[in-house]
Amino acid sequence: MPTDQELKDLVREKYGNIALQDKDTNASSCCGASCCSDEVYNIMSEDYTQLEGYNADADLGLGCGLPTQFAKIQPGNVVIDLGSGAGNDAFIARAETGESGKVIGIDFTDAMIAKARHNAEVRGFHNVEFRQGDIEQMPVSDNVADVIVSNCVLNLVPNKNGVFSEIFRVLKPGGHFSISDVVLTGNLPASLKEAAEMYAGCVSGASPKEVYLELIAQNGFQHITIQKEKAIIIPDDILEKYLTPEELAGFKSQQAGIFSITVYAEKPVESCCTPGSGCC
Repeated sequence: MPTDQELKDLVREKYGNIALQDKDTNASSCCGASCCSDEVYNIMSEDYTQLEGYNADADLGLGCGLPTQFAKIQPGNVVIDLGSGAGNDAFIARAETGESGKVIGIDFTDAMIAKARHNAEVRGFHNVEFRQGDIEQMPVSDNVADVIVSNCVLNLVPNKNGVFSEIFRVLKPGGHFSISDVVLTGNLPASLKEAAEMYAGCVSGASPKEVYLELIAQNGFQHITIQKEKAIIIPDDILEKYLTPEELAGFKSQQAGIFSITVYAEKPVESCCTPGSGCC
């Protein structure tokens, strides 16, 4: 299995390539020139075009949900978008938080940050900023955000518990998040879990659904709610690259699945710090 750092380097490389392409190119080649499969990155994406604030230049077709649609963003809110890419969710959040609010996008890919900053500048979006950094160690102070959103990003992070701990830290007491992500029921075949390309395509990096929800609870969040859930069907032409015919038949026959979920949770009003840190 690749190490955590090797996986992060792979994600940085692949999504850096994607940032240099337009959505149509991504839709046809998925993950950059001379790369893996036909559709890994795009089979999960949903239609953003009807949402206020949508900007086609910022939509690379990489999400697995519509978290901003469910995020209960109010005028004047401070919103943080984790794994902000070219700025798609950040710009939709800006339409909801208005001129009196602020949106901070965080991404660790150089090319994505450059593209997002360009997209914001040419549109005169001066209350949207993009910070380069790791979402396991966010470049944000404690108790800053009213709302956090993220779209198909946490499954790319080996240390998901660390991300939820950071989300708790930077949310204001009483703040909340709405995150779209990929989770599993049952077990993926070992060859899929070990395939680095499938990790970068959001599949083999996914956690079991029950583990994912338990991580949220363990980090002190309350009122955990699944706002939307849908099955993700990986086409056979992709699976055949990683599974033998026997493994593919077994995977299809077992009670296992890959799902996109959008999860909502709140930081308790009385909270002042990360659980277990001793600062309260």
